[in-house]
Amino acid sequence: MHINRGNPAQHEVVVDSWPEFKAVLTRPRKEVVKDKRDYYANLHAAFYREEDACRTLLENKDAIDWDKAFQLQGLQDGLYQAVKVMAEARSVHMEPHFYQAVLHPDAATLCQNELRSDPFHLGTLNPSHAALLNDTYEFGGNDRSLHYLRSLIEDFPNACLLGHKGKLVAWSLSDALGCLTHGYALPEYRGKGHMKTVMQALARKLHAKDFALYARVLADNKISKQFLSGQGFHLLPWTKYILFLIPNHMK
Repeated sequence: MHINRGNPAQHEVVVDSWPEFKAVLTRPRKEVVKDKRDYYANLHAAFYREEDACRTLLENKDAIDWDKAFQLQGLQDGLYQAVKVMAEARSVHMEPHFYQAVLHPDAATLCQNELRSDPFHLGTLNPSHAALLNDTYEFGGNDRSLHYLRSLIEDFPNACLLGHKGKLVAWSLSDALGCLTHGYALPEYRGKGHMKTVMQALARKLHAKDFALYARVLADNKISKQFLSGQGFHLLPWTKYILFLIPNHMK
């Protein structure tokens, strides 16, 4: 969704045919990803109307460079199955992650709630916060994830709660696909409504840009699902796939 709103991630769209298309792929421009091992920055997303068209597009070397590590996201089961077969044929290691997709049907209603943050104050993340986020990120703990999180902070809407002397209390980011990501509250501040405040603050920013409000959650994460449902999100009957693909010679 950011592509037609300034395109801060410098992504581009590839289709199987034009003007009538059956499969679409978004990817970074070639000059953006300088590290062949960086599957954080090399983020692709795919959608198809016809599975065969998607398979043909993904096999096209001008669409995806399988000699580089990359990340592929999508919501369709056929995408996962096709990529799994392609990766095995190319000696590419695939690390799959499965989530339930969630969507808020009317972000405007979430934005109507009064924001209450006492005794803390709402703020915006800055690059100096990236190290803490990297320590708590599910895919974090390395230099590439640190650089990735710093880019999210710099390029896309986010919100946080700050305490005494600017100490981070809770936060939530959005990514290059407009998806909510890395929502987190420090353990000592949980169960006090702080994530609700952060979520509503970020929802206002995304709604102002006319974005859909959606996220992903682990299917067995009952606490997060209960929280999101309480905020009005609908749990969708779709799996969101995040696939990390790394050529075996890079492992």
